[in-house]
Parts: sequence; structure tokens; C-alpha cells
Amino acid sequence: MKILLVEDDSILGDGIRAGLKQAGYVTDWVQDGMAATHALKTGDYSAMILDLNLPKKSGLDVLADCRSQKNSIPVLILTARDTLSDKIKGLDSGADDYLIKPFDLDELLARIRALVRRSSGQSAAVITRGELVLDPAAHTVVLNNQIIGVSVKEFSILEQLLLNQGRVFSREQLEEKLYGWDDEIESNSVEVHIHHLRKKLGNELIRTIRGIGYVIDKL
Repeated sequence: MKILLVEDDSILGDGIRAGLKQAGYVTDWVQDGMAATHALKTGDYSAMILDLNLPKKSGLDVLADCRSQKNSIPVLILTARDTLSDKIKGLDSGADDYLIKPFDLDELLARIRALVRRSSGQSAAVITRGELVLDPAAHTVVLNNQIIGVSVKEFSILEQLLLNQGRVFSREQLEEKLYGWDDEIESNSVEVHIHHLRKKLGNELIRTIRGIGYVIDKL
């Protein structure tokens, strides 16, 4: 799952990116508002963490342009602006959540998980399908009450398909969720990860739509 981080403070941005990576997220990080707008037009992200005081273009302008383009990406404003009027303005401009600096990384991660959940129509903290349970917070996969070991990429693919049961994802769409700008995309990586998931979870879970992509059907 890929996050767009928009933060001009190099030290803070580097720390957030490291924390997101530790939690299993792929992160594209930009440090000004113009770069953020470009990234939103060219990338596919599960959520955006957005600072307000940005060079070249303010965070609120980034958000306004994003919503004017009918982009419904979940947005968490992360800022030092702590007045009630600032919060109201941010939320009324189209943000989904608002977190004040300084902040706790665990809280940031919890808020991101909640935003992604809600955007996919998922209310529970864990994602289930029959006897399969995926826990984004604990980063665990359980099948028939047994923990199944999966890699970070396997977990990301499984989470994406489970959050969107019934929706077909092409290989390219899954690659977009798995890799950031600095990552080298390995040849046939998605196919390899799908193969490993099938060996661990059964061949019936992830269905191939020939010539189109992959889907986990709704029960």
C-alpha cells in the first residue's frame, strides 16, 4: 500500500517515511506543493499525509486542486496549526482527518489505517473473508486460526485485494501499489507474489481473470 507524504521539513519527513516503511507502507515523499499536485496526477495512492505550510503552493491549495479533480484520496492534514479555525478550514476544504505536530507515530499510523479502512467501506479493524483474517495493525495473516507467514509485498497485495473484494486489479495497478519512485520493479514480481500467496492460502482465494488481472471474489 502506497502513501504520498507531503512535508517540507527534511528531518521530520525522513522520520515519517522511515516509520511508514517499518509499518509496511511504500512512501513517495515530496517537499513542496507543486510536486504534490504533480504526484497526485501521476500516481495511485491509498492516502496522503499533507503539511499545510509548504513552499511553491500551500497545502490547502493542493487539497483544493485535488478535490476539484474529483480525486477522493483520503487526506490526513499534519500541521503545527492548532487553532480551532485552522482545523475547521482544513476539514471543510476536503481533508478527512487533522493531526497536530508534534505527534506520536503510532497515532499517525492508526489514523492512516482508519482512513484507508473507511475509504474502502471497511468498518472493522481487521479484514475477514471466511476463515481468513488480515490485521493491518499487527501486520498478521491468520487462516483457520493459524498464523501464516507472508512477506511485506505479499501482505500488501493481499490487503489490497481483500479491501476491494470483487474488484479486479491488473498487474500494473498492483505494481503501482507495491513500488515507490526509488524502488526497482522486478520482472514478473506480482505473478511471483500471487503464486506464493496461493501456496500459503490455497489456490481458490485469488482468481485470475485472463488478460485482465486478479480478484478476490466476495463471499
